[in-house]
Amino acid sequence: MTQKEMILTPEGLTRLETELANLRTHKRKEVAERIKTAISFGDLSENAEYDEAKKEQAFIEGRIATIEHMLKNARLIDEQDYVPDKIGMGSKVTLLDVEFNEEITYTIVSSAEANPGENKISDESPVGRSLLGRAVGDEVDVTVPAGVIQYKVIRLER
Repeated sequence: MTQKEMILTPEGLTRLETELANLRTHKRKEVAERIKTAISFGDLSENAEYDEAKKEQAFIEGRIATIEHMLKNARLIDEQDYVPDKIGMGSKVTLLDVEFNEEITYTIVSSAEANPGENKISDESPVGRSLLGRAVGDEVDVTVPAGVIQYKVIRLER
């Protein structure tokens, strides 16, 4: 099976590497201590603390595996990825919502870096996918679950 290349910004790569290091060192130790303490309570069949700690341990190990997989298939965005005056991965783009006459700024990133709270949207999202390759002045119709949103690209930064 072909592995999907994960395109990351330098900031995204650093964030994932930091999270992985934290999970491997601190979180693993913390949950191991919780398991050890829960075992000391005896009777594991009705030990809620033990069950919760084991669930957290499974989550941590799963997240470690996921991040390791992402990093194994990661490629940093570099200058050859940028097309002058076109929206691409890593672009910071300001849009005008035509219907509501409101501006919003997004940064186009991979799904691993997407964070709507920071206005970082995935290149695979409806808005991100619709913006790729566009330029300042372009109008874009984006189909979302609530209908169609019309944006006008008003600013592009790298």
